[in-house]
Amino acid sequence: MQLTHYTTKFNQQQFPITVVSENVSNAPNIGSLFRACDAFGIEKLIFCGTDIPLGRKMTKTSRSTEKSVNYQIQKSALEVVTKLKQDNYFIISLEISTNSQALNNINFNIGKPIAIIIGDENFGVSEDILNISDAIAHINMYGQNSSMNVVQATSITLYEITKQLSQK
Repeated sequence: MQLTHYTTKFNQQQFPITVVSENVSNAPNIGSLFRACDAFGIEKLIFCGTDIPLGRKMTKTSRSTEKSVNYQIQKSALEVVTKLKQDNYFIISLEISTNSQALNNINFNIGKPIAIIIGDENFGVSEDILNISDAIAHINMYGQNSSMNVVQATSITLYEITKQLSQK
């Protein structure tokens, strides 16, 4: 029998994870980020940029999770990430680069909070943030395409990190 939202028995848990969204500006992506962050029990979602659409198109996708996810809107992702780094967060940028490593090869049981930096739908994470990251992770892909939707990539990343943190 299929369970409903009201009959599932998932244990609610919050993880010391902050997602920093650098210039993600597509309303359905914003809504989907709320859903993913709610599903994985993250501590905070920070949208950075000057045009973060929180209207009807976003709420259609978010399915009211924007009401339960702790979030902020800031202008500068670099300032946010710099502050998180000063606050002893492990900074991991989700990006394919010459020095990125496969997500599943990174150990996240590090005893400190984690900040996942995700980038603009077209341009990814900025070079300035990549330069101050503690790690840059990519998701191994086996098809012809070399990228995936930012929310899909974030969901896969959150799954891997919360899986590891749950096994402590």
